[in-house]
Amino acid sequence: MRLLHTSDWHLGRSFHRVSLLDAQRDFLGHLLRTVEEEQVDAVLVAGDVYDRAVPPLAAVSLFDEALHRLARLGVPTVMISGNHDSARRLGVGSGLMEHAGVHLRTDPEGCGTPVLLSDAHGDVACYGLPYLEPGLVSASLGAEGSGHTAVLRAAMDRVRADLASRPATTRAVVLAHAFVHGGESSDSERDITVGGVASVPASVFDGVHYAALGHLHGCQTISERVRYSGSPLAYSFSEAAHRKSMWIIDLDAEGEVGARRIDCPVPRPLARLRGSLEELLHEPAHAAHEEAWVEATLTDATRPHGPMALLSERFPHIVSLVFDPEPTGESEPEVSYARRLKGRSDQEIAEDFVGHVRTGRAADSGERRMLGEALEAARAEDMADGATDRAPGEYGRSGAEGSPERAEVRR
Repeated sequence: MRLLHTSDWHLGRSFHRVSLLDAQRDFLGHLLRTVEEEQVDAVLVAGDVYDRAVPPLAAVSLFDEALHRLARLGVPTVMISGNHDSARRLGVGSGLMEHAGVHLRTDPEGCGTPVLLSDAHGDVACYGLPYLEPGLVSASLGAEGSGHTAVLRAAMDRVRADLASRPATTRAVVLAHAFVHGGESSDSERDITVGGVASVPASVFDGVHYAALGHLHGCQTISERVRYSGSPLAYSFSEAAHRKSMWIIDLDAEGEVGARRIDCPVPRPLARLRGSLEELLHEPAHAAHEEAWVEATLTDATRPHGPMALLSERFPHIVSLVFDPEPTGESEPEVSYARRLKGRSDQEIAEDFVGHVRTGRAADSGERRMLGEALEAARAEDMADGATDRAPGEYGRSGAEGSPERAEVRR
């Protein structure tokens, strides 16, 4: 049996405020062409169909269009809800959709009831384990614990119990949305940590022939039988080096797994560039990235004026700007925030802050005058309100120890 394993569509998500709806539509068209060209027997979608619990209408419309097209192909589709989805909303109409070959598994109580597929070698039982939030499902699943491992083990106990009641020739596939030990995360997955432990051992999936995983956005092989498809599109610059793809999984008569990757369309490459403004504007090696989505990290000791406008002339698709000045070699040993303030006036602290965030360019006379006027106005307001006298350095003080080492601005 040939299966197409995909996950983490995140329909409705944008990339640094750039809409990805057209790119997601292109991906779904690519998926449908792959189903036809590769003669796929079933499609597996391992969660995070939408990017949020209440998706925008355009994303809902795109999902509806994809379901209709899959149904017209006559290829069964098994989907589970992920941690970004609203399980109840995604599962609306699931009973009716079953008749069209679209099997939505969003209720944890149904994790031991498979979608039965068949080929010339017999049945393939597909079990859908939607994202299991431990605090919500541990009791109903009878889990021996309150963490992710405990609830997944309880769900898999139900899977193995059902499988044991079927003919020995039945092959088993499970879809799950979880963070499995050995997987590599990126910045664009929502944290699912509960009690400090979010990941689970791959051994929880023992007893099935293939585990189609979702949640992590990089395509990964945990073992020959346990894999992440990854997201079809990059959703953060931490995914710049990812090769976005889907898995074609072939299950033979004995349940042995053959796997190969099918690349997904890339709407626009990602580039993370670092250097001074002058380097980024004129370095010939950066010509290859002029049509990419760009994250630029400026290392100038003094923050340049209007860098985004200048960079946009060379990189029209720049979407993120970070300031990270190179060390000057003159930094002093770290001391606490309170110690750095001791004995300094409010005016001196404010002026020091300006010099800190601009790294190398202290407040000029006009700025010092404005800071003084603002501080005087604050003191006058306190006096009018009957506030007690403050010691020097107390205006704007957070009370926390330590301070940021650099200022960071993003577009």
